Amino acid sequence: MTATIRSLDTRLVRVPLSRPWGPDVTELSVIETVVADSDGATGYGFSWTPTIGAASVQAMLDHDITSFAAGRAADAAELWPALWRHLHEAGGGGVTTIAMAGLDLALWDLAGRRADASVVDLVGRTQETAEVYGSGVNLHYPLEELVAQAERWVAAGYDAVKVKVGSPDLARDVERLAALRDVLGPDRRLMIDANQRWSLDQATAALEALATFDPAWIEEPLRADDLPAHAELRRRTDVPIALGENVHTRYRFAEFLDAGVVDVAQPNIVRVGGITPFREIAALAEQYGVQVAPHLLFELSGQLALTLPRPTLVEDVEDATFTALGVLADPAPVSVDGARLSFDPAPGLGLRFA
Repeated sequence: MTATIRSLDTRLVRVPLSRPWGPDVTELSVIETVVADSDGATGYGFSWTPTIGAASVQAMLDHDITSFAAGRAADAAELWPALWRHLHEAGGGGVTTIAMAGLDLALWDLAGRRADASVVDLVGRTQETAEVYGSGVNLHYPLEELVAQAERWVAAGYDAVKVKVGSPDLARDVERLAALRDVLGPDRRLMIDANQRWSLDQATAALEALATFDPAWIEEPLRADDLPAHAELRRRTDVPIALGENVHTRYRFAEFLDAGVVDVAQPNIVRVGGITPFREIAALAEQYGVQVAPHLLFELSGQLALTLPRPTLVEDVEDATFTALGVLADPAPVSVDGARLSFDPAPGLGLRFA
C-alpha cells in the first residue's frame, strides 16, 4: 500500500550573500520543507528565491499546498500535475511553481531515503561527470574587480566562464569584454548574460558589437516572455541564444523550443516546480536537439546534470553556492574538482540546511 503524506513543515532561512548581486540583492531566501509520510519516513526539500517573494512562497506551502497534499500518495510524479491544476488559478508559474518545488523536492528526497539511493540513481545516471563553468553576478563590479574575478577562474582551471552585460552605455560592455578576452585567451569559452535588459533593437546593436569577442551564448537578451521578439532576434544574429531561468512551465518551454529560438535551455529546477517538471522539460529539449544547462542551484543542478542524455555545463556562481555560503548541515554530494563535477552519492538529495 502506497504511503500517504501526513505533514509538511516549512522553515524560512535568510542567507546573506558575501558578495551582493547588487544594491537590492544582498541575500538569498531558502524555504526548507520537511515532508513526513504515513509510514513515518521523512524527506527534506526546499524552495528558493533571491530576495523577493519568500514570504509568499512559504504562505502557499503552509496553506494551499499542505491542505491539498495531506492524505494523498507520497509520490512526486503522481501528485505534481494534480497539485498544479489545483493551484494554477493563483498563477501558472512564479510563486506557484517555486512553492510546488518545495514539496516536489522533499518527496524525491523521501523516495531516495526509502530506497537508500541518490536522486541521481532514482532518475537514472547517464553521465559520469560534467563540466563546471565560472559565473558571476558582476555587472556592477569595477573593471579591475571583474578582471581579478576572471583571473581567479583561469587559475582555478575553468575553460568556460559567464559574465553580465547590459550596461547603459554599450561602450562599457565592449571595454569589459575586451579586458576579459585578454585574460581568458582565445580558446576559453566566454558566455554573456544580459538578464533581460535589452529591447530588440538594443540587443541587435549590442550583439553586433560584442560578437567580436566570440560569445559562446547570449543569455536572456530580451524580456523572458517576449517570444515574438526572440524570433526576430534569431533572424538578426548568429550568436547562440540561451534562456529559461524565467520560463516557469513545460508549456512555455515548448513554445520557445517549437519556435526555434533557443540553443541552450536553462530551466531553474526550483522555478519550474521541482525535479518532476524539470525531467519533462529536459526530455522535450532533447526532442528538439537542444542542450539543457540547468540554471543556478549548483548542489541540485549538478546532480540533475548527471541524469541528462548529453553532456552539459553546470554553473558555479562565485561565492554563492550553498556550500560557499555555509548553509548546509553536511557536505553536499557534489563539488568541483578542477573544472569538473565530482559526485559522492548520498540518499535522496543529500541536502539539509543548518
